[in-house]
Amino acid sequence: MFFKKSVFGASLTVLASVGALVTALVGNAASAPQMNEPGVRTVPGMAPVIDLRNLYSETSSAAHLSPSVRGDLARIYVPNLRSNDVYVIDPATLKVVDRFKVGLAPQHVVPSWDLRTLWVANNAERQNVGSLTPIDPRTGKPGKAVPVDDPYNMYFTPDGKSAIVVAEARHRLDFRDPHTMAMQYSIDTPKCGGINHADFSIDGRYAIFTCEFEGSVAKIDLVDRKVQGYLKLAMPRTRLKDKGDVNALTSEVCTSTKGMPQDIRISPDGKRFYVADMEADGVHILDADAFKEIGFITTGVAAHGLYPSRDGKSLYVANRGSHKIHGPRGGPGSVAVMDFATDKVVARWPIPGGGSPDMGNVSADGQWLWLAGRFDDAVYRIDTRSGAVTSIKVGQEPHGLTVWPQPGRYSLGHTGNLR
Repeated sequence: MFFKKSVFGASLTVLASVGALVTALVGNAASAPQMNEPGVRTVPGMAPVIDLRNLYSETSSAAHLSPSVRGDLARIYVPNLRSNDVYVIDPATLKVVDRFKVGLAPQHVVPSWDLRTLWVANNAERQNVGSLTPIDPRTGKPGKAVPVDDPYNMYFTPDGKSAIVVAEARHRLDFRDPHTMAMQYSIDTPKCGGINHADFSIDGRYAIFTCEFEGSVAKIDLVDRKVQGYLKLAMPRTRLKDKGDVNALTSEVCTSTKGMPQDIRISPDGKRFYVADMEADGVHILDADAFKEIGFITTGVAAHGLYPSRDGKSLYVANRGSHKIHGPRGGPGSVAVMDFATDKVVARWPIPGGGSPDMGNVSADGQWLWLAGRFDDAVYRIDTRSGAVTSIKVGQEPHGLTVWPQPGRYSLGHTGNLR
């Protein structure tokens, strides 16, 4: 027994244990998340930021799947805007295994903050019959729709206390109970025509929403519940022609006086926001806290959707292939891979034969980027190692598909913005 050992032997044992502990601590220091001072003071109720260098650290692999989603079906849920239905794809077989009708003009499939419901946002396109259709991710089946005014898109406050229904046609953000969708309060955004996509600051204190029809973005103070300001985005001198071979695109003088900002995503360190602009053919870079534009990156024709890679090193930019809201089939659509560290495009993947990559997400293991082919009635599965594309036929005008399940602790909304 231990108490029968000599004092000398016990001392060696203690020293060896201490040495092993020190070695382990030193060895783990390089890989441990660095909570640099002063750290991040998040809003009450928001989960802590684990790694200040990468706020996507808790979504980095399938190993980060929440216990609450591990019984969910592996499926791709595709809302089809014109056929008013959702197609369900089995990612293992690449087959459509289910389809069901929902409300009018389904725009996005949105994971709830608690990861237990997938909401189909049926905004009915300026009709007064908008609704949210719940999907149970364990069964893949829809429930009874909840009447909600103009739900073009939906997000959730970082503390999980409110769903934010983006009432695009109303120039308004409606904060609702995240389960019942009962109204809590609203924030009017009168100077944000076409308000639609958003992302949240690293501390959860504000969000930036894009204003598609104003060529600007709006900063929303989530603590004081008000619009903090608007920022007009600068247009580049040239842009890409949206006709011709995607492999041989040429530039033209940009005659547009304002952009058409779409998706927005924050950098891993929380210091910058990237805004995809369909009219400018690239991504605006914003200083997060200063709320000013500091750069622009050309990515491809009609930059639209933005999705971080699982390791948080790259940003996939879906370029929809047409400057028109209702574009033609077979346009010069592509995906650009941007390096977060350098803000440089390191790869471009064209859609073979042309296409219109729009909204989607990355698979839990990071191997596949799934995107709706908006004008081509298709879904694209893109290999994130090679850019190889597999196309799957779906309903009419697929839009904001979601890939499920996703790794992460909670959802901020859209097609799966998890942290």
